[in-house]
Amino acid sequence: MLHSPLFFAIHLCVTYTLTFLAFSSLIVCVARDPGPVAGTQQSEDEETSLREALMPDVELNVPGRWCRKCWAPKPERTHHCSACGRCVLKMDHHCPWLGNNCIGHRTYPAFLHFLLSVTLLALYIAIISIFALIYAFNDPYVMVRHSLTIARQPVEIGQDVNTPIHELFLAALGVIFSMVIGPFLGYHVYLVSTNQTTLETISPFLLLKHLPKLPFEGHDLSDPPLESELSAPQRRLVKDAYQAIHLYDIGWRGNWAQVLGCEQFSGWVIRLWCGGASPGDGKYFPRNPNAESVLARLATELVKIDRQGHQ
Repeated sequence: MLHSPLFFAIHLCVTYTLTFLAFSSLIVCVARDPGPVAGTQQSEDEETSLREALMPDVELNVPGRWCRKCWAPKPERTHHCSACGRCVLKMDHHCPWLGNNCIGHRTYPAFLHFLLSVTLLALYIAIISIFALIYAFNDPYVMVRHSLTIARQPVEIGQDVNTPIHELFLAALGVIFSMVIGPFLGYHVYLVSTNQTTLETISPFLLLKHLPKLPFEGHDLSDPPLESELSAPQRRLVKDAYQAIHLYDIGWRGNWAQVLGCEQFSGWVIRLWCGGASPGDGKYFPRNPNAESVLARLATELVKIDRQGHQ
């Protein structure tokens, strides 16, 4: 197939384009700040102030308050990365494979762009290599050349006797990368469609920070409750509530527009293809219209279970 000049030109165009897109998005993920939080960060060797030491941890964990480690504002969906030693706006995860950096508000679209480009490149290489293998093993002349090579008999000059070995390696590499990066891309497509981050999916108890003021007295729960205070039934209740309601899910179209900054599907394709940062400042996010009622019911049920445990 690649013997045709037209197909060979298309092959070069596709290969180099996908390679360029993958490396360009990789550079963005490595070089761009994932999401700076305005404020003065405290150095590690600086002593903790008296005011900071006396301030309770519960207050510091409430969204929109302060990060005790950075001593800086901590907006919603902002997390402190222990590996980077700083807070990151809408932190998704810390990635040791991409320059040991965090993926956050300003680099998440580039991260999606990188996953998409690598997956497409791996699939393309796998498909082309498999077709080349089929051609090589079905062509008797090619097989004769390999037989002569194995028997250490003279082979005509200019014959590419190692092509099947190369294609075997490329096909295996393409399939492996497709199987590894492809599901990872699919997982992040799901996260974008439901407006979640990786940290939020693996830590459903972050929902506790968003609970309204607990409605009753006579319980031992903090306000908001801490994960360590919850009993097994209360923990199940929080997990069920997290599955029932995604706090920032405003519909899949709105979720994708929030990440890519485009309302139309064609705009999403262009943005995924070209990359770029998420729109907005990464500090304020619209909530699911049903979130407040679910959070209020969750707070009531948590207190009810706690009071029943003391009777």
